[in-house]
Amino acid sequence: MRKFDNKIQYLKYQVRREVARHAWNGTLLENMLDIPHTIVPGKKPTMRCCVYMERAILSERVKIAMGGDRSNPNVIEVIDIACDGCPAAGYEITDSCRGCLAHRCMDVCPRGAIVLDHNHIAHIDKTKCVECGQCAKVCPYTAIINRKRPCQSACKLKAISFDEDNAAVIEGDRCIACGACVNQCPFGAMMDKSFMLEVIEMLKKSDAGRNFRLYAIVAPSVASQFAYVRLGQVMSGLRELGFSDVVEAALGADMVAHAEARELAEKGFLTSSCCPAFVEYVKLEFPDLAEHISHNLSPMATIAKYIKEKDPSAMTVFIGPCTAKKAEIRREEVRPYVDSVLTFEELQALFDSRDIDLGALEDAAPDGASYFGRSFARSGGVAAAVKQALAEQNIDFELKPIACDGIEACRAALLKKRAGTLDANFIEGMACPDGCIGGAGCLTYAARNRSKIESYGRDAGDRTITDAISALE
Repeated sequence: MRKFDNKIQYLKYQVRREVARHAWNGTLLENMLDIPHTIVPGKKPTMRCCVYMERAILSERVKIAMGGDRSNPNVIEVIDIACDGCPAAGYEITDSCRGCLAHRCMDVCPRGAIVLDHNHIAHIDKTKCVECGQCAKVCPYTAIINRKRPCQSACKLKAISFDEDNAAVIEGDRCIACGACVNQCPFGAMMDKSFMLEVIEMLKKSDAGRNFRLYAIVAPSVASQFAYVRLGQVMSGLRELGFSDVVEAALGADMVAHAEARELAEKGFLTSSCCPAFVEYVKLEFPDLAEHISHNLSPMATIAKYIKEKDPSAMTVFIGPCTAKKAEIRREEVRPYVDSVLTFEELQALFDSRDIDLGALEDAAPDGASYFGRSFARSGGVAAAVKQALAEQNIDFELKPIACDGIEACRAALLKKRAGTLDANFIEGMACPDGCIGGAGCLTYAARNRSKIESYGRDAGDRTITDAISALE
């Protein structure tokens, strides 16, 4: 069974694996320039115009796998020399133009950007065009199209622009680090900064007995990943990698649901706080609604806080599908509790950099989270958990939730709330399609991922949210 969905993921994995392998051996600095030659040996290019361009791009991938540009605060970085395969974005007149007599496109253009050639066929003067789209609206042949680049279409916050060389540029003050552009770029020119090196250093120090325990906090969406082995073998693999303990982030989800139910009943309306990209989106686009964001920390931060309160020597690494978590740990209220973040893609690279054969390991049982805590991984799971928590605490409150997956769905619900037409008192917001199982750091995006989360949740048996929390005390 395949580990990845596409070749871009595999290419990034190869880079990360080799970077990690040298980091473990302490040979990274003297070998970082040789890694591209290891991945693309010989002189025959496999994807680019020439082997030299291919290796140059791989060198940039190596830098991002090592932590990226420290002066760039963005979690997502653009490899500009890899961003060269897309046609220029904007309005364009296609061959469908019939050179009609009406020329409505010319009449409606506010800048006189439509010109005719000797055959009366229309063309757009890009030096005058302001991309208003009026010409496309009036063309009777729909001959004028708005060509968008994949990253531009993926980014719903319009945080991507283009420089004079037509390479993408991410506007950091608008980016919510959701990773949608990373997923959609067909050339892999968008890549999230990796924190693998700092995690490897923590693992080395923990193994050397530096008076701290290193905890892996694993997102419940792990149940939909690593399809070639069993979930229990992944848990064992984390201990083989050097983590002292492995904890379900779903336990933090149980704690959040329990507290969020009380907060909702008290305030009457809330938006969820578990998805950091959604939280940033509300603050950026709907600042007037930011007061309604739940005051609870995310499940990641909640369980990490619990761990550090119980074990002051602890250090924690969150492992999940989310690139936005790499931005979340910079927040003042989260920074003390979570020391680093890895995606599932990066975890696979770490496993293979140590030649850990997951399939040969015994199963390690996950912790005692409830079905509802584990269901946070999919769209609708948070709302279901809050409903259950209200019932378990005998709170008399009529929950009317709306589950939104994807920024466009979130935007629609928030607009209705602003207009006073939303028939709901709890907005569950997830930036990724279908929730965390659609995160940019996933290994696979198979349709069966949702059913795997359901199965993982059912493995909790009849354990309630209250049971899960009580076991922690």
